[in-house]
Amino acid sequence: MHTEGVSEPETVEAAREAYETAGPAAQIVVKEATKAMEFDNAEYDERVTGAVIETARDALFASLLKVYHGSQAEFEEWCENRQDSVDLVGSDDVESVVWHPVAIDKTVVAASYQAEPEAAAATVRRRAFGRHYREQF
Repeated sequence: MHTEGVSEPETVEAAREAYETAGPAAQIVVKEATKAMEFDNAEYDERVTGAVIETARDALFASLLKVYHGSQAEFEEWCENRQDSVDLVGSDDVESVVWHPVAIDKTVVAASYQAEPEAAAATVRRRAFGRHYREQF
């Protein structure tokens, strides 16, 4: 089993703090990306809206969520020690699972995968954000 990511908020307050912290970073990322795309000031002002920055913040927050990769057996063993509900997408017939525990909802968001760990991790992060964290912000 191995982990990726840095954020695993234990409380609503910790999740909100991590989300707020992602705001300035999202603004910098958008600004630097638009520089690389050679936006002038007028185009930047016209195209970079609050919704663009918010989307970048959402994506940044989600991309930093800690996920665990392991075998089906490791995932099942990990779940045995918890009272969380499981939100699993994918097939039970594949070898690997990636998951993120959402402590604020007592839910584990998981996806099984055979050969695409990055795609499965991205799915877990998007689902965790969209279904469990977003409503807290």
